[in-house]
Amino acid sequence: MSSVLGYLPLERNLCNGYYPNNMIDDKYASLTFFQGLSKEDLRFILPFFTSASYVGGSTIFEQGENADYLYLVVSGEIVIRYKPADGPTMTVTKVQPGGVFGWSAAMGNTTYTSGAVCSLNSEVLSIPGQSLRTVCRQNPTIGNILLDRLSLVIAERKSKRQGQVSAILNDNIYHTNARGG
Repeated sequence: MSSVLGYLPLERNLCNGYYPNNMIDDKYASLTFFQGLSKEDLRFILPFFTSASYVGGSTIFEQGENADYLYLVVSGEIVIRYKPADGPTMTVTKVQPGGVFGWSAAMGNTTYTSGAVCSLNSEVLSIPGQSLRTVCRQNPTIGNILLDRLSLVIAERKSKRQGQVSAILNDNIYHTNARGG
């Protein structure tokens, strides 16, 4: 992770890794990714996450870097950028609070297929891909909820990227023909 303003790990409670009820922060419980989870579920999963704050303009990861973490936006905005080998960099999406990015880590990919840059000062939660897989194995109920949320994000993002690539191809074909190329 580069350009971290403050790297603030969530406190891990020594009581079997659980958070007590009074430590479940509403700002985390209200995130879309966690909706449908009980306070007990959140107490189980939150110790696997780390919180970090980034200054606007900071790069969280570059396309091609090792895909180690899945991220959740708590506040701010993250721009996901994709650079095809033979074309211009394109903005795939802007991830708002409650949104997820860096899902290459959850998929078991070795590298990120896109880069992530903060467009605003942002707070994000991150979980190592291996820890997410551990959570899913240890608690299949929580795992199913999280994997359902993640699959929706992946499907939506792939659809957007395909549309953007088609638009670039169409634009290049028609502009090239209009210029006599």
